[in-house]
Amino acid sequence: MREISMKRRTLMGAGTLGVLAVPSLLTGVAVAEEKMENREMKSAPPIRSLKLGAFKVVAINDGTRVSDKPHETYGTNQPQQAVAELLQRNFLPTDALLNSYSPVLVDTGSDLVLFDTGMGEGGREAGTGRLLDGIRAAGYLPEQVSVVVVTHMHGDHIGGLMEAGKPAFANARYVMGEAEYAFWKDPARVGTPAENGHKAVLEKVVPLAEKATFIGDGAEVVPGIAAVAAFGHSPGHMVFRLDSDGRGMMLTADTANHYVLSLQRPDWEVRFDMDKTKAAETRRRVFDMIASERLPFIGYHMPFPAVGFVEKQGEGYRFVPASYQLDI
Repeated sequence: MREISMKRRTLMGAGTLGVLAVPSLLTGVAVAEEKMENREMKSAPPIRSLKLGAFKVVAINDGTRVSDKPHETYGTNQPQQAVAELLQRNFLPTDALLNSYSPVLVDTGSDLVLFDTGMGEGGREAGTGRLLDGIRAAGYLPEQVSVVVVTHMHGDHIGGLMEAGKPAFANARYVMGEAEYAFWKDPARVGTPAENGHKAVLEKVVPLAEKATFIGDGAEVVPGIAAVAAFGHSPGHMVFRLDSDGRGMMLTADTANHYVLSLQRPDWEVRFDMDKTKAAETRRRVFDMIASERLPFIGYHMPFPAVGFVEKQGEGYRFVPASYQLDI
């Protein structure tokens, strides 16, 4: 009997120790899981998923950048005080700008279409180049992207096409403007202010040309997505219209780069617009259409999540950020 009692006490003691140990083990697991989740949360950039008919549209924040002296970028043909006053009236600082970069992923059900690729690996030291993590955060993998559309070939749109010397989207075909590609690839750019852009296209775009389709105004990318010529910001800048189940949306790329300075004053010159007169004409044409049809739009440099509406007001347009219109 004594032997049995001792065994029983030993077993009970071991069981008690086991029970006591379990919470600490569970706590350790929970802490590890929480740390892992925190790391994942820190690595994943903001995303915003939207419904457009049968399409799923995801805006992905590739990063942000602060710059100073707004008047040196926007309203370059205006007095500095006029730019400052417009910013102040809109509750914005007069000495700094926050610029966002927002590639867009569109799941049509048949294709996964990516519009622009952000800064890529070259921007990561400065906190940009977060697109690939954003695609994963949206529930996809980069190799699932079937079509990459390049709206134009400025560095913040093509920087993510290549990763470590290889295509970042291994299974994708590419769609880009014919006029845009011809301009930037041309050796005539050497020795001009466009030389750095030329070099970037040689590095990032030319290696993909064999898998590319070069398009013009009105071309269909996939069913429900069509190109619209919007030249001026660059020689072959394109915007894209999405249509699904009777609902439409415009992806305006760099037609307007600031929700106040570019939209409220569409005729003000912008330093990065290569043909400033044409760019202003394009802004009015594109946003007149968006306003008259009451379409939502996503602008590459609008404040993240970069989606909203415009209405005609005064000299230009009033930006209305989207709330829940595209959630229900």
